[in-house]
Amino acid sequence: MAGQGRTIYIAGAGIAGLTLALALAKFGATVVVLEKRRRIDEFGAGLQISPNARRVLDRLGLDRALSSVGFEPEGIDIYPHGATRPLTTLRLGQAARDRFGVPYAVFHRRDLIEVLHKACKRFANIDIVFGVNRFNVATHARGMTVLVDESGGRAREARPFALVGADGVRSTTRTGLLGGPDAVYSGYVGWRALLPLTALEGIAATDRTSLMYGPGFHAVVYPLPRHGNANVALFTREPEARAFAEPAPHMPSFRRRLVLSQRLQALMAAIGDTWTHWPLSFVAARQWHAGPIGLIGDAAHAMLPFQAQGAAMAIEDAAILAPLLITEPDAETAFRRYEGLRQARTRRVARVSAANGRAFHLEWPLSLGRDAVIAMQGPLGHFRRLAWLYDYDAAPEIERYSARKTG
Repeated sequence: MAGQGRTIYIAGAGIAGLTLALALAKFGATVVVLEKRRRIDEFGAGLQISPNARRVLDRLGLDRALSSVGFEPEGIDIYPHGATRPLTTLRLGQAARDRFGVPYAVFHRRDLIEVLHKACKRFANIDIVFGVNRFNVATHARGMTVLVDESGGRAREARPFALVGADGVRSTTRTGLLGGPDAVYSGYVGWRALLPLTALEGIAATDRTSLMYGPGFHAVVYPLPRHGNANVALFTREPEARAFAEPAPHMPSFRRRLVLSQRLQALMAAIGDTWTHWPLSFVAARQWHAGPIGLIGDAAHAMLPFQAQGAAMAIEDAAILAPLLITEPDAETAFRRYEGLRQARTRRVARVSAANGRAFHLEWPLSLGRDAVIAMQGPLGHFRRLAWLYDYDAAPEIERYSARKTG
């Protein structure tokens, strides 16, 4: 393949960066990943990997490793505010495998990162550099020079084919190198906690995800049996001053005079004051590249997590960008083609995610209409409603692009 032997630098060893490194290495590229942390030490929160992302990871040879650390919930129990029983249970598990051909699974974030990291270590053409203090980039007529200050006073200089910023919502690649926008606070704060599975007795099922919502809040609970825990994420609206207060707040707030359901009260009591607070910001970058420098994942399009697609979009990005960086004659063209293939989809997912947040938090009586629609769609309605999202396959997408280009 013409692009074999190209060197690609990636800023960030998270899900986006490691997935892209794997995809590039399989094409024969030399990949250098720059990471400011000194080791892989992901925060212990959970995440969901839907079929559109799982297809990419399976093609990278990760199916068996992912199956050993993930969990496939049987469904999603939906509890409107005050409900004693689920309004409906959206089916997942085997039903998702049958419909989409691959699983819908939940993971401890650290487990997914470790699977990606171990896979990267098997490639001699992937170099992950931890403890990077800073890096500088200079573009010139001959391309680009990257200067890296590593830990221990070491330095390296290189002229890679491209630099990809996979450095998240607060990306310095976006704001510093590309002059792009800062992340914008969304008005929401996520409150995360891990509970022993035994603490869910009488609160939520241990073989399914639970979605609880009410006026101004919603909570998602799903089991992580490999660790004997359940992941809990509660989302509330918070003023910016409280969201970014120092010291950070340690408890969520609810609308005054709101009577919490017994189920949510029990959940709050089980967690106590062990919440980790997470202000939610989004990124609306019009352009994801300039010359040989580009962005993927949250660095390009961070979105609200209310459709559980942040990691999935980053994984899709990697699958689309990697072959373009190998086959296109220059990085500028590769990034431009990648933007054309990705921007409309990621914007659509971001809109759906934001709309979900508004719907989950509806006040009475508008909430009655929402609940009626959910009940009417039934336990498989989400498969029809989200087929455009979960059926997506990045491999045929890039093949269709290549056919158009040569046709």
